[in-house]
Amino acid sequence: MTLIKSISGIRGTIGGNVSESLTPIDIVKFSAAYAEWLKGQHPNKKCKVAVGRDARISGEMVSNIVIGTLMGCGVDVINLGLATTPTVEMAVTGLEADGGLILTASHNPRQWNALKLLNSKGEFLSDEHGRKVLDIAEKGTFSFPEIDGIGYLVDESSYLDEHIEKIIKLDLVDCDAIKKANFKVAIDCVNSVGGIAIPRLLNALGVKNIVELYTDPTGEFPHNPEPLPEHLQDISKAMLEHKADVGFVVDPDVDRLAIINEDGSMFGEEYTLVAVADYVLSIKKGNTVSNLSSTAALRDVTHKYGKEYYASAVGEVNVVTKMKAVNAIIGGEGNGGVILPELHYGRDSLVGVALFLSHMAKSVKKCSELRKTYPNYYISKNKIELKAGINPDNILKVIAEENKNLPINQEDGLRIDFEDGWVHMRKSNTEPIIRIYAESKDQSKADDLAKKMIERIKSI
Repeated sequence: MTLIKSISGIRGTIGGNVSESLTPIDIVKFSAAYAEWLKGQHPNKKCKVAVGRDARISGEMVSNIVIGTLMGCGVDVINLGLATTPTVEMAVTGLEADGGLILTASHNPRQWNALKLLNSKGEFLSDEHGRKVLDIAEKGTFSFPEIDGIGYLVDESSYLDEHIEKIIKLDLVDCDAIKKANFKVAIDCVNSVGGIAIPRLLNALGVKNIVELYTDPTGEFPHNPEPLPEHLQDISKAMLEHKADVGFVVDPDVDRLAIINEDGSMFGEEYTLVAVADYVLSIKKGNTVSNLSSTAALRDVTHKYGKEYYASAVGEVNVVTKMKAVNAIIGGEGNGGVILPELHYGRDSLVGVALFLSHMAKSVKKCSELRKTYPNYYISKNKIELKAGINPDNILKVIAEENKNLPINQEDGLRIDFEDGWVHMRKSNTEPIIRIYAESKDQSKADDLAKKMIERIKSI
């Protein structure tokens, strides 16, 4: 069994022993710690928290414990029920809550669940605040009010409609063009909340022909829920069988978006953000941000419009921080995460779908033809396990010194830019490993760059 504590929340497998997996006791402890931190952020005020969950089997159980604990801590709760991660993020500000809790283990399998923690802006906690929550949980410094001070519960299951309404009102979203294009769209929502949200969004955008795969929110994932090519054979077949124009796949909490071409091939998860950014920049000029492990194609597209691209440390909170610092108008991560600040500062597959369909409709190109307009880059993703006692920071320092004459970035591990590609190496905070990502315009070159770094790490 597994329990992983991080600044953004607590994640683990259901059942097992306390402090070794995500048990009811652990759920109470971390919910109470979050409530205690929140009350410290808003003294002399009764706090209000928005709570939403994905459709995984343990969701109702976890939600009941979280809501009860928050109320017992004197916090009022807005129960959003089944809700996407971006919907909860938007509800925090839209409903004037002081924070939010998203109950989802994202792309992890069915036995996992998690508590993701949001601040009053509907954004993930900073490193400082996340560590404070963990410290409170570790010390058990909770305080609970007497009967007249407990929290109240309000059910609010319709905020998805507000979310969709805000999307279709965006100037960047062209509902008329989408309706006129009369697309046939295939979707795979892995039997989670996307099955509620994505069809409703498509109808609002004017899409009438929808091929639905796995849209029943039972939490019984029909395949590995991470939207990677090896897990998406069913929708690839459906694209050809139903002669669909485009396919969309989301993860269980709908913050990652993968696109399928009309011929059943993969558009490329790394290229979701690239294509959406290309469309946004064609209308509204501005800077862009993605993390250090994301494709250089976003940089190329940004430079095409005469604007600047910036790289951040890995993690949504780091991308958002960088986007605010450089006033980026679009950003995200290479795992299919699109962040449009005009809507909110969070990865949002719904706005990604709306912008991509607008792009397709106005370009009058097939999905595969649109993909061919972007430079081809290939990423090699690897990791190396370290022996006990080895300090990964020391290894990365040695490699940085050896490559000091090349462009390097040490904001998050070590990234080295070579003439024919880049390598990004970063240690894991939960496992004794170093992750090694490499990219080049040729797959064999990307693999070779990664292989050379792996061999160097072994030699050190």
